[in-house]
Amino acid sequence: MSALLEVENLRVRFRAMSPLRAMATGVKDPFIEAVCGVSFRIGAGETLGLVGESGSGKSTIARTVMGLLQPAEGSIRFDGQDLVGLGRGEFNRVRRNMSMMFQDPVGSLSPRLTIRSLIVEPFKIHGLSDRELDAEAKRLLEMVGLSVDFAGRFPHQLSGGQARRVGVARALALDPKLIIADEPTAGLDVSVQGEVLNLLARLQNDLGLSILIITHNLNVVRHITDRMAIMYLGQFVEHGPTEEIFYHPRHPYTQALLSANPEPDPDAVSSRVEISGEVPSLMNRPAGCEFHTRCPYVQDLCRSEPPALASDSDGRAYTCHFPLQHDRAA
Repeated sequence: MSALLEVENLRVRFRAMSPLRAMATGVKDPFIEAVCGVSFRIGAGETLGLVGESGSGKSTIARTVMGLLQPAEGSIRFDGQDLVGLGRGEFNRVRRNMSMMFQDPVGSLSPRLTIRSLIVEPFKIHGLSDRELDAEAKRLLEMVGLSVDFAGRFPHQLSGGQARRVGVARALALDPKLIIADEPTAGLDVSVQGEVLNLLARLQNDLGLSILIITHNLNVVRHITDRMAIMYLGQFVEHGPTEEIFYHPRHPYTQALLSANPEPDPDAVSSRVEISGEVPSLMNRPAGCEFHTRCPYVQDLCRSEPPALASDSDGRAYTCHFPLQHDRAA
């Protein structure tokens, strides 16, 4: 499968203190590493899920791909074109083929605009004034399962599920090749979550969309993604085919996340793996394996040596000195 999006060795840094304060305190590198050498690819029509605790770097990756942040190092190629260093005009032309769904379904919609105005706004932003906007609004509303009567409503008149459908319609306005969905089911009832996920799956099948989903909801990941990547402190600790990772996690952090996920089968035996302590500060990263301060299987080597990237024959990659075996992960 050819790659639509290719990200290689991506590093994103944020300044942690002003130059003056850094000089006064003798700090030579007043930055924090929010994303540390991440690489991944998304094929045409494929869905990748980014999973991890808050602050792990998931949204930073998405914002960097969208051009809202600049990387310190690495490359981002979309449909064969390198995006890093592109001028604003060139990037905007590429940007038409990428769109983003934001986390808050209602809060991300301007309360002063009608639903019609909101979903046709991308045409105006990108200077596509030759479109018949009423016809486009009708097409997009029908695509996401809303009647044309919604065109005259305002965001406060919508339920959470309806607002999310409007967000999907807005994201699809310019017929993008890639959608980045930030917590697409956040704040929705379970039944409505299923409706939204089924909508995304149907649209992906009909339109050949590629989707990057950012979420902490593992049920969402299992329902809709082909592959998943587990993030911890700005790095991938494990990534590969979704079902393989759910069936047999190789990294202890992955195992802990999966074991904490609610099990829909009431007869299933719970075997929760606890991880203790808080997520370390990005300003004070642990030596060795950065997960060792919370790992239930930590050994001396973990405290001193960072693990190298390893891989399995099933397409999985992970960073762990002592990867989980079948009996211990079961």
